[in-house]
Amino acid sequence: MGGKMRMAALGAVPALVLVLLAGVASMSPASAAPQPSVKLSESEAGTGGSVTVTGSGWRPGALLMMLICGQSVPSRGVIGGTNSCANADGRAVTTDAKGGFSKRLPVAEPPKPCPCVVHVATVTGEKAEADAIFMVAGHSVEPLPKEESGGRLSVLTDTRLDGSSGLLTWFGSPPARTLVFTVGNVGTAPVKNPVFSVGTSHGVFAPQWEEQQWRGTIAPGRKAQIRLPVELSAGAHGDYTVSLKYSGKVLAEQPWGVGRPWGVTLFWILLCVVVPAAVFRVGMAVVDRMRPRRSTGRAGRHRGLRLTELTLRMPRTGSASPSPQTPASASASPVPALPWFTPDNDPGTATHGQLSAPHENGPTTQTRKGHT
Repeated sequence: MGGKMRMAALGAVPALVLVLLAGVASMSPASAAPQPSVKLSESEAGTGGSVTVTGSGWRPGALLMMLICGQSVPSRGVIGGTNSCANADGRAVTTDAKGGFSKRLPVAEPPKPCPCVVHVATVTGEKAEADAIFMVAGHSVEPLPKEESGGRLSVLTDTRLDGSSGLLTWFGSPPARTLVFTVGNVGTAPVKNPVFSVGTSHGVFAPQWEEQQWRGTIAPGRKAQIRLPVELSAGAHGDYTVSLKYSGKVLAEQPWGVGRPWGVTLFWILLCVVVPAAVFRVGMAVVDRMRPRRSTGRAGRHRGLRLTELTLRMPRTGSASPSPQTPASASASPVPALPWFTPDNDPGTATHGQLSAPHENGPTTQTRKGHT
């Protein structure tokens, strides 16, 4: 019984070894992911020429930026950041489904002296970069600056942006945040009052750097939390990138999505509605003031005076002659007299306390037959 068990165990060992080898073979491609690399068709070219840049091992569908940078080597990277590169003559390229690309890059002199490199870096997404040595013919060559010995800072945690937009930002005020990160001193000497460079970039444009000094001392092997203010221009909106640089080396990058200031848009809409309405109201008021007035009241008043004058000029009958009326007293009368009636012959007036119609026994009554 024991011999059979030993034989079974010995037979299972080769099978277990085969399984382990198959597992290691299946895991090795995943664990050994290809690193981004860049190759050049020529190692030296003059201004006005071009060089073909070929890359592999990049993220599929990634947007890359190719630049010729001075004062740089692959071991130390781009010391002066993108300010050491010929940004105006850079080219953008998108990787294929396998993470490769090939494109020609025009040769231009960088603002810094050589040694130079062709610097390729991702624009969006996960950060990745690669450099290849390149010599610009006819460009000046100077030794690289010495590396600072002693204290060296390294970012230990991911960066973040603290703060939020307020009502003033909604109306176009400059957006502001606080860049928070933790650094550690991995050198052998303390770092006192380090000076960081904070840059903000929009899209594919180069960052605009601003130096900010942090007050304090970081001893060797210690860490500290750094908080630096970041502010954009008034009315800024869109996708921005906040970069952190120390001693000429970019330590971290943080994306920042800034909303559109809709309050400014609302203000212009209201301005386009209110101003035309106000101009229309002012114009209507001017037209109403300049329009000639109708003189209906004066015409009627003059007409009444003329009728009264005609009445005064009419001959009157009867023994009693009333006092002549002046135009002023006639105009003050509530009921003006008509031209074909005189005050004595008016049908509505009474004569000797009686109506104007004659009575049968009146003193002035005459019969058709005459006197008897």
